[in-house]
Amino acid sequence: MTHFELLSKENIPAIVNHMVDFYAIDGYPINKELTTDLFHQFIEKPHLGKCFALKLNNEICGYTILIQFFSFEMSGNILLLDELYISDKFRGQGIGKAAMSFIKQYALENDFKKIVLEVEPHNSKAIQLYEKEQFKKHKRDLMLFP
Repeated sequence: MTHFELLSKENIPAIVNHMVDFYAIDGYPINKELTTDLFHQFIEKPHLGKCFALKLNNEICGYTILIQFFSFEMSGNILLLDELYISDKFRGQGIGKAAMSFIKQYALENDFKKIVLEVEPHNSKAIQLYEKEQFKKHKRDLMLFP
């Protein structure tokens, strides 16, 4: 059974290693030292959001990062599903579905009005999961500065 554990300082190295694997899929750069420092900052500021280690049989098999923000347009507190990653060797075992149930329950219990996420257009497995979980594509495009 999948278990979701709030990130502790002891688990940061394992999560960073998973993040390296996740970012490699799309060739995103990642600096392990900087990312480790960012995780330490993040867990010291719980008002920003939460990171949960996904565990199966006591082994970390992935992680999710949930970011909190407020939107007038979306009627209040919003949860950004910033990252959800499941290691290759654990895929196909229902962990993604369990993670989505956990995230939706977390949002409900913490009075978030909506859950927002972004997904790479080529990631058909993730898109399929999100659509099964009733997520809909938004008409807007994501833009970044700088």
